[in-house]
Amino acid sequence: MNGIHDLGGMHGFGPVVAEANEPPFHAAWEGRAAGILEVMTFPPGFTVDRFRYLRETLRPDLYLTQSYYEQWVYIAEQALLEAGMVTAQELAAGHAARGGERRADAMRSDAVWGFLHGHAPSGRTLTEPPSFALGQAVRARNAQPEGHTRLPRYARGKTGHVVRLHGGHVLPDASAHGRGEQPQHLYTVAFSARELWGEAANGRDKIHLDLWESYLEPA
Repeated sequence: MNGIHDLGGMHGFGPVVAEANEPPFHAAWEGRAAGILEVMTFPPGFTVDRFRYLRETLRPDLYLTQSYYEQWVYIAEQALLEAGMVTAQELAAGHAARGGERRADAMRSDAVWGFLHGHAPSGRTLTEPPSFALGQAVRARNAQPEGHTRLPRYARGKTGHVVRLHGGHVLPDASAHGRGEQPQHLYTVAFSARELWGEAANGRDKIHLDLWESYLEPA
């Protein structure tokens, strides 16, 4: 989707300033929120791609003003509301309604470490060969999907070269919207900065993007 999250090439936001000795969290609640959200029981079929899409649905003013972990909390709320696991009234009250039952599959504290280090990989085995070869010139399709995609606006219609083949991977565009995995070949494509940003860009710079096969066409 063409939302506020896709900021590449947009003006007016100033330079990215790195914070010296940045702590993992800037407030105690952020660490607690991160811990809860990493191990909470999300609805069946909920994926990292759905997580990203829900973040993209934030109103532009909130996306630009909320902190990173405020956005995480919003995502969790939306996921649980979608699945009917909580109600808007419960969220507003800050506690579960009376009569709720504890889930039998709730995670125990001694299982957290293994869970965090065992997330399911997205790689998949494909029988069909890749459509593009190393070194081949490819063009990113000029598509304007309304849902989630990993193809940024600034690369659409631009030409680059395949520099790495990653094999099959779950297609985010499908996974984010409950349409299964639909795995495709994944490529790293190198674009010159001038191809993306024009002659004012540094001619020595390149931008590498990981792009799925359906995002690409022969140049």
